[in-house]
Amino acid sequence: MDRQSPCAQRTDLLPKDQGLADALGIPDRKASLAGIQSRNAPVGVFDSGVGGLTVAREIMRQIPEERIIYFGDTARLPYGSKSKDTIVRYSRQVIRFLKTKNVKAIVIACNTASSYALETVQAESDIPLIGVINAGARTAASVTRNGRIGVIGTEGTIGSGIYTEVIRKLRPGTEVIGKACPLFVPLVEEGLLHDSVTDEIASRYLSELKGKYIDTLVLGCTHYPLLRSTLGRLMGEHVTLVNPAYETALELRKLLQDHGLDRERDAVEDGEKYQFFVSDLAEKFTDFATAILPNEVRETKKIDIENY
Repeated sequence: MDRQSPCAQRTDLLPKDQGLADALGIPDRKASLAGIQSRNAPVGVFDSGVGGLTVAREIMRQIPEERIIYFGDTARLPYGSKSKDTIVRYSRQVIRFLKTKNVKAIVIACNTASSYALETVQAESDIPLIGVINAGARTAASVTRNGRIGVIGTEGTIGSGIYTEVIRKLRPGTEVIGKACPLFVPLVEEGLLHDSVTDEIASRYLSELKGKYIDTLVLGCTHYPLLRSTLGRLMGEHVTLVNPAYETALELRKLLQDHGLDRERDAVEDGEKYQFFVSDLAEKFTDFATAILPNEVRETKKIDIENY
């Protein structure tokens, strides 16, 4: 079963006050918006590579009027095996770059960066920033039937324990079983989405979770929705797959509306609606992005992110 459409929200699982929202890293809807130049400015999205394109794709689908500036840190991937200090430094550099493009909000479309850096960079920012952890965690807490939730992600995300922390704050007593799947990112980056090697590795990773009788599985890395058909087949119909990319796009739409930052319907387009930047391998990124996005990617520009 694949979580791809809105479900009835359980309000008893959602924060009742901003104090709890702060604890979960959910932005204050009344936060200062100093530095915002225009509601018609683009949204910034970044990831360590191509995985964040799953978030960009959902933004294109759910809020198609919005413009996007995407950055993939392809020279320094994977983020999942890096230290917290390194991920915070990388995130600050990328945010500084995105701000040169006058973005009105930023989505950290990387679970590892959301785990390690979101709280720090939110406190430093004068524009709204959201990650991908909270939206997926809230959905998992609301849809599980037996209270057993599996989470797959990078070593960094699983090691941080962030999903367990957030899910248990929302639904105390929930059993959360994390499983690091470090080989999934390079498999996706190499385009091996439907390959016997990927099937074999996925089967080994998921065997432990299948033995725990989970009924919900969070795809806790933005690369993983690209393996959704394989993961769904191996886990079976009784397990609901939660795609934080989809949930994050819905959260972004609400954030923009609440802040009065949603793009005007009759706004005049200024340049390319979707722009893509990477720190390395621009041509390879362009080919991959064109294959999975609803629109052709005409150009990807390489930048030296160390300059920011």
